[in-house]
Amino acid sequence: MKLLIRPQKTPLTGTIAVPGDKSISHRAVMLAAIANGRSTIRSWLPAGDTLATLAAIQSLGIHIEIEKKSPQAWDLQIEGRGLHGLQPPTGPLDCRNAGTCMRLLAGILAGQRFPSVLDGSAQLRKRPMRRIIAPLRQMQADITAEADKAPLYIRPAALQAIELRMKIASAQVKSAVLLAGLYVDGTTRIIEAGPARDHTERMLTAMNAAINWHDGSIELSGGRELAPLDLTVPGDISSAAFPLVAAALIPHSQIRITHVGLNDTRTGLLDMLQAMGATVSSHNQRTTGGEPAADLTVRFDELHAADVSGDMVVRGIDEFPILAVAATQAAGKSRVRDAAELRVKEVDRITVLAGELRKMAVDVAEYPDGFTVSGPVRLYGAEVDSHDDHRLGMALAVAGLVTHGETLIDRADCVADSFPDFVETMQALGANIEWTA
Repeated sequence: MKLLIRPQKTPLTGTIAVPGDKSISHRAVMLAAIANGRSTIRSWLPAGDTLATLAAIQSLGIHIEIEKKSPQAWDLQIEGRGLHGLQPPTGPLDCRNAGTCMRLLAGILAGQRFPSVLDGSAQLRKRPMRRIIAPLRQMQADITAEADKAPLYIRPAALQAIELRMKIASAQVKSAVLLAGLYVDGTTRIIEAGPARDHTERMLTAMNAAINWHDGSIELSGGRELAPLDLTVPGDISSAAFPLVAAALIPHSQIRITHVGLNDTRTGLLDMLQAMGATVSSHNQRTTGGEPAADLTVRFDELHAADVSGDMVVRGIDEFPILAVAATQAAGKSRVRDAAELRVKEVDRITVLAGELRKMAVDVAEYPDGFTVSGPVRLYGAEVDSHDDHRLGMALAVAGLVTHGETLIDRADCVADSFPDFVETMQALGANIEWTA
């Protein structure tokens, strides 16, 4: 399917909800499976990536009751079987396009008493897995992979506790080691390289794991069974990013997004937008399952360029495609550095982002670890390509709202990987976007 976007002539207005947080949805299913007893997870995200995790967990013998509240919100009842209650799968576990599924499940499966294979799409097979293979091998995990890429072959092994001093800030590496650490006799210690998502630590704490985490150091004592989860998944800030930026760019717009997760390891985009002069405010703060959430309001404002680097990059790594779109309408030259991680996402997001934006007449320069965008620039409608990257596809859709002329996005179905109702949600705000053959 393709997306057709016409220039937006009217403001975006209204109140919407966005899908549940993808990172939390992945983790909730995995951890509930190895808890002791029945977990309840509300507003779980049924997107392409998370459905891969759900199917993999079911293939490991876990019973899951599903109540489909809407196309982008399911309630789950998961019968956890304890740390050693998973059953051997009948074949390779298909992680599809989901790197989080593969990397985190590797940590859990490394501690099981049966062999397993983790595989995925051709796209996932290109993504680097050495970052989790190496520390798991330090824990004596028996894990092999050709050229350190999927498929991963995992066999039973007696895991050992380690002290890991991380070289890069990576929530997936940290999480894989912590999940494997549940299966060791001893204390696993991780010293972080910088701020990275802490959803795993928060969830383990809520499940009464023997974990202590503060000031960049995490200690987990293995062998302790996990209590069931009772969690309402907050809205994904990475999904909220697209309507937020659209409203900031389209004159006279003002929108509200309800119940958005505001974990401070994930709010880099809000800091970036505010540094560019956007007006974003939060209301009705609350906490769910250890995760902070609030309603967000954003309105149109004239933007100016900003420089982004260092810790802010890690806190907003998934939002750079849409940040680049915001930068096209900001006065001056916006610079992003220290973001080489973008090159090993679903695609090389620096190269493909620069290439697609140039089709719309954007002045963008590419660097090994980032890019610059000069603005404000008059964008022109074009036929562009998502490259099967959901975040790039949605970013190009927002760009299409501020172009002169129509924009057509090829291979747009991928937006369902994280935001199944993206088009309908944007239409509810008045956006001029629709599916087309």
